[in-house]
Amino acid sequence: MSSPSPSEATSPEVSPRHALAGLAILVGLLSRIAGLALLPGAAALTGPALWLGTLLLWRDLPRRNRRQAGLLAGLGLGLLLVARLAYGARIDWTAVLEGNGMVVAMLVGVSFIGLVGNLRGRPRPPGQAVTGRRGLAGTWLGVHLLGTILNLSTVFMVGDRLARRAPLTTPQLLALNRGLSSAALWSPFFASMGIVVTLAPAMDYATVLAHGLPLALCAGLITLLELPRRFDLSDTAGFSMSPRSLLLPVIMAVLVMGFHFGLTPELSIVGIITFLMPAAALVANLTRGPRWTLGRLHRHTLTRLPAMRGEIALFLCAGLLTEGLSTLANAATRGGWTLFDAFGAAQAVGSFLAIVASAVAGLHPIIGVSVLASVLDLAAAEQTLFAFTALAAWAVGTSVGPLSGINLSLQGRYGVAGSRMMRENLRYALAMAALATAVIWRLAA
Repeated sequence: MSSPSPSEATSPEVSPRHALAGLAILVGLLSRIAGLALLPGAAALTGPALWLGTLLLWRDLPRRNRRQAGLLAGLGLGLLLVARLAYGARIDWTAVLEGNGMVVAMLVGVSFIGLVGNLRGRPRPPGQAVTGRRGLAGTWLGVHLLGTILNLSTVFMVGDRLARRAPLTTPQLLALNRGLSSAALWSPFFASMGIVVTLAPAMDYATVLAHGLPLALCAGLITLLELPRRFDLSDTAGFSMSPRSLLLPVIMAVLVMGFHFGLTPELSIVGIITFLMPAAALVANLTRGPRWTLGRLHRHTLTRLPAMRGEIALFLCAGLLTEGLSTLANAATRGGWTLFDAFGAAQAVGSFLAIVASAVAGLHPIIGVSVLASVLDLAAAEQTLFAFTALAAWAVGTSVGPLSGINLSLQGRYGVAGSRMMRENLRYALAMAALATAVIWRLAA
């Protein structure tokens, strides 16, 4: 067995509070994995453990993140209070603590992938970068294609690879954002599609695909035309679509597909990613021996997991807001009132624009889509139109919404403010909204 390098042999000094927080986050991940496998009841520990880790690390959050997370949590608790006092709603505190817990567990699991491609414990020196429009196209296309299967984890795989060279620039961040968000238009493995299928079970996926995929390609074309006009890309590194760069993401995508269609078809893509990434890291490091592996996992728990405090806090508090709003909406609309007598082109366009506007205001599109579905009585023939409207609103809304999953991830991981991503994406969102409106009218006709 090879001896550890000096950098690996020395453990960093970690305070007891940070060590306990890292352990709590690890327990949250392991309880989620156990819930997916043999012990369904273990998943009840996921939310409390992640919240415990967040509270222990709260004082270490950057002031901007702490203010934003505190505002989200305060609004969520306030909405729950209104639902309880004004409408007598029953508060499901288990669901409140679990809000976004599944996504956070996936993010924690994805962090272990950093232990796969770097078995020496030292970052590889970056090779020659692909820059300019070609590099931008590689970043968008790589995130879009791989993201259709690996979802949000692809952003970290590609983004971390780009960040090895230098801090990510605005064009790189926008390519990551748009490449992933546009995949929501057609990917059958996205959370957006899972929500839509639940709300509109009679939708025709082939029709959605025939309209969503061309619109997604338009999103890429707009990006390739717009960003070179706004930014100098001559020194902006892009993601290389070379076999070496694609090796790890492609291997992971193949494994995810193998589990999804063969070994564990009952699990969602998010659930598979949650356990597969840590398992891959464990297997890859075991080639250096058990002692080496335990050392790297120990250091990852003590240092890397507490460093995810920004991502974890924002997602958990955003989930609390979502739970509060959905609880209030369900309590306020339980009388059977419907928003529209029929769901046609005008109603679909109005709903699409309202959901995107709410995303700009700070609400995740899942809230708008869920609230809309709760006040509609859709006929089977209307469900495909509703499904495409919801997916289009999700794709555009997540790109521009400051509190969407992708922008919360970019903020927590790379330090870019969600409000900045919103401003940088406004023109893109307007162009996509115009195209989506046209497609909705055509589909309705």
